[in-house]
Amino acid sequence: MTASVTIGNERLAEQAAEAVKDLVAAGFHQALSNGDPGLWGPDAQAEAAVRLGWLDLPRNSRELLPEIGKLVERARAQGLDHVVLAGMGGSSLAPEVITTTADVPLTVLDTTDPGQVRRALADRLERTIVVVASKSGGTVETDSHRRIYEQAFREAGIDPAERIVVVTDPGSPLEQAAIEAGYPVILADPNVGGRYSALSAFGLVPSALAGADIEKLLDDAEAVRPLLAQAEGNPGLTLGAALGAAAAAGRDKLVLEDSLAEINGLPDWIEQLIAESTGKQGRGILPVVGADPNDTDDELVAGIESGGDVTVSGPLGAQFLIWEYATAVAGRVLGIDPFNQPNVAESKENTAKILDRAEPPVGTPVLVDGPVEVYGEVPGSSAPKDLPEVLTRLLEAIPERGYLAVMAYLDREAAFDAPHAEGASFEEMTDAWSAADPATLRGLLAVRTDRPVTFGWGPRFLHSTGQYHKGGPQNGVFLQLTGANEADVEVPGKPYTLGRLQLAQALGDLGALADRGRPVVRLHLTDRAAGVARLLEAAREV
Repeated sequence: MTASVTIGNERLAEQAAEAVKDLVAAGFHQALSNGDPGLWGPDAQAEAAVRLGWLDLPRNSRELLPEIGKLVERARAQGLDHVVLAGMGGSSLAPEVITTTADVPLTVLDTTDPGQVRRALADRLERTIVVVASKSGGTVETDSHRRIYEQAFREAGIDPAERIVVVTDPGSPLEQAAIEAGYPVILADPNVGGRYSALSAFGLVPSALAGADIEKLLDDAEAVRPLLAQAEGNPGLTLGAALGAAAAAGRDKLVLEDSLAEINGLPDWIEQLIAESTGKQGRGILPVVGADPNDTDDELVAGIESGGDVTVSGPLGAQFLIWEYATAVAGRVLGIDPFNQPNVAESKENTAKILDRAEPPVGTPVLVDGPVEVYGEVPGSSAPKDLPEVLTRLLEAIPERGYLAVMAYLDREAAFDAPHAEGASFEEMTDAWSAADPATLRGLLAVRTDRPVTFGWGPRFLHSTGQYHKGGPQNGVFLQLTGANEADVEVPGKPYTLGRLQLAQALGDLGALADRGRPVVRLHLTDRAAGVARLLEAAREV
């Protein structure tokens, strides 16, 4: 399949053509292809100098194939057919897309929800191999997962060194810990940022263990690589110019649609790439995953393989590289450093402070509506009478050109099918989740406003749209969901449980958002099943 970008909107085509003309005149296309770190200004040069390795991954990552192949052969020989990936953000989103598209099973743990982790632990532990993936080596969620699985393996009489594989950057604390524990270690290119790492060891190792054809993935990316040095017929240049020019002209909401695509789940990966790369300095592009019922003048629709104001066609490996290149181009057009994430650390620091306290600062609810407690400052001059009024006021508080972000610190595999979560088989959970799409809540709210509504799972979104929420345009309204845990999970060697960590992450992010003066309300479900039912009922009553 040939990779290409088609612009179906006449006005957008004119804006993109003008932007391409300026970029080509400045020699940007060739300079980026050659890895010039000075393309985003002097303030960004130092960061860019160690973040452009993704351009050469289609070729350089082939050096990893023999080592990865040995890992796969060993796992097959041992009958390890349940592959668990413990990773966050760039370490999990690409493998999820790769394996879903290839239709091979991969259990992704990018959560601190005790229920979701317990279910993964209970699933074929005797046949499980765990990939622990962290660029920095200090990601709190991934460190917790590693500790939990180490203990589970030991209690089952299994040597963790036979079941845990580590992917990290050279010199990280995780590399040293893995060497001491005797775990196999595959080192990633340190000159590649997490969200640009789809074709690095972070994307390839778990995908190969799950059964995906990673060599073809690299082949498809390498086939499009020469086009990215051209002035004409350069899909990355065209797409990036369109995204940047549209956002600069006020169309800064990017609706991502893939309903007819053979590639499954790519919008979730694009969401992190675009939001975390561009959402800073009060500017940015807000990705909106899924069909949006509203056609507003600040939205741009991008279709994967078909449809939209702009359509991006091509196999998955090519799509990865095109979108990465386009994001770098859009950063140049918007005057943004596409490789840093200056606001991501805020929520992490808040979380650490909360974990150090004897009790989390949950506050006092301003309203209790059955199994739902409402916390925060609800917009309006009087106390709300019920949950539908809370949702109504939040929707009414969205400013012109703003958006509503729903952030759910819940079990992303079972939150909207809570009555069947405990004790269900993997197949039952998969079928139930397919029928209980979280877009149900997003969709119920989206049809009641003419503004975009996004949905993110916590803490996963903290490594994605969390940067945009805090560093991008300050026009968001935020609805946070948390829930009581019936059974918690201890984190070995740490003074907190997963449930405590999950709540601390939610409260830490809530504090970072509240400090910016935007409306933010937390709904706590004292009973998850009943709370979800009441929440959906209230959304229908708005």
